[in-house]
Amino acid sequence: MIHKDLANGRWHAMSLAQQLGNIGGEVYRVGQACGKDKNIFNSAVERGLELFDLTLSDPRWKDRLLELGRERDYFCDAVLGGKEYGADFEKIQPFYDQFAILANKELFS
Repeated sequence: MIHKDLANGRWHAMSLAQQLGNIGGEVYRVGQACGKDKNIFNSAVERGLELFDLTLSDPRWKDRLLELGRERDYFCDAVLGGKEYGADFEKIQPFYDQFAILANKELFS
């Protein structure tokens, strides 16, 4: 477990926008490292998948598991070169950026 403090309850105290905004940070890091630094790329992929899994385990989102699982699938597809869905980091990043903006508004309102 990379995010031990988040896994110990802090993640489930965040709103969905905060969770997806944080996932978006890892999506961004993966996209930036893609084709450049394999170690940074792999570390960001691992962190991103862990955050997806923490979100999927949040009981508040049990009615959104299909949607959240699909976003995890798109992320994995982008990581693997877009062979299944044609996903790439430029295409999926704007989805997460919107949640980061919303989370920022939540924190500073």
